[in-house]
Amino acid sequence: MSFRETLIMAMSSLGANKLRAALTMTGITIGVFSVISVMTAIGALQSSIESGISFLGSNIFQFAKYPPNGNASGNVQKKYQNRRNVTYRQALRYYGLMEGDAREICLKTFDFNGQAVYNGIKTTPSLTVVGTNGAFLAANAYTLGYGRNLNDEDVELARNVLVVGKMIEKRLFPHESPIGKVIRLSGHTFTIIGVLAEKGTSFGQSQDDICMLPLTRFFENYGEANRTVNIATQSFSQENYNQTLDKGIGAMRIARGLRANQENDFEIYSNDSLKSAFTSIAGVVSIGAFVISFIALIAAGIGIMNIMLVSVTERTKEIGVRKSIGARSRDILRQFLTEAVLISEAGGIVGIILGIIFGNLLAIWLKADVIFPFGWALAGLVVCSAIGIGFGFYPAYRAAALDPIEALRFE
Repeated sequence: MSFRETLIMAMSSLGANKLRAALTMTGITIGVFSVISVMTAIGALQSSIESGISFLGSNIFQFAKYPPNGNASGNVQKKYQNRRNVTYRQALRYYGLMEGDAREICLKTFDFNGQAVYNGIKTTPSLTVVGTNGAFLAANAYTLGYGRNLNDEDVELARNVLVVGKMIEKRLFPHESPIGKVIRLSGHTFTIIGVLAEKGTSFGQSQDDICMLPLTRFFENYGEANRTVNIATQSFSQENYNQTLDKGIGAMRIARGLRANQENDFEIYSNDSLKSAFTSIAGVVSIGAFVISFIALIAAGIGIMNIMLVSVTERTKEIGVRKSIGARSRDILRQFLTEAVLISEAGGIVGIILGIIFGNLLAIWLKADVIFPFGWALAGLVVCSAIGIGFGFYPAYRAAALDPIEALRFE
């Protein structure tokens, strides 16, 4: 028998039991879908790491009480919670020690429940309100659209001034300039002095729903107790980045009052460390997806073996007739093996298509580029072929080993 004849007969046999073949394919589809969808989404996010994770400016390192993800659990979370806050006094001490040795030093603290009101129009009650100084733009990769930035005098005098993000401008001032307008932010009155240029979203979260006010005014309005200050420092150049970082760590330890034998009680991170953290998380997610997919594919392979064994039993007489008129054992083996591979490949192709669609929909939602994971798609097809051959071989071997005389007697 030619391969073409074998293929036609295998497809004809599967077509006679469409529902059974479709249900058998489902297990393969689920396994392949889970890994392809995750890998597609992760692959799409790789292209947007620079813009998505690099929320710090260039040559920037930052000190904070908590790590950037802040989502640890158990004893690790308690370790961070039990740390002393980085107080404003400590931040000023650090600022004084580092003055002249860094291009910019940004002090900042956040509140994530702000709501702005102007002439009865309200924003969402989830604005990011940041108390900071003029270095915030450089430290967080923002640019000023128009108006002016915060300055040292605003901080010293605790002025009621505000720099707002593009989303707030669009919501409250669709037909006029907000510069000089007075708005209420979380119950306090501020005059808008500047508008930030649009920055877009990062991993599905808008970066334009932000309000900047002087750090001193933030503490007067919202309180200083139980708040921690993040300190971002920008070196003069990439060449002296490590030197600035070393001096910054020493200055931070002095500001925190740590002795020589005490370990750091603050986090240090930069864009590179954030990218490494993302890569680690992506690796864990990939391993999890692979394990889940592997279990699903093994279960699907067992299903294929079971169905093929049933098929051999149902078609015992057919096998006997074919052997009696000249079919060789290898022809029977090849036909049943082809059927198993067809079921596995069909389920794999459906899983790949659905996985790519779902993964790219997730990528679009996260504002990442759409991709086609050729490598993973090819790997999925190879794995499906291996499953079809591996779990289909025994039923195919049993069919090929049937004695034609005994098979013809089967009822």
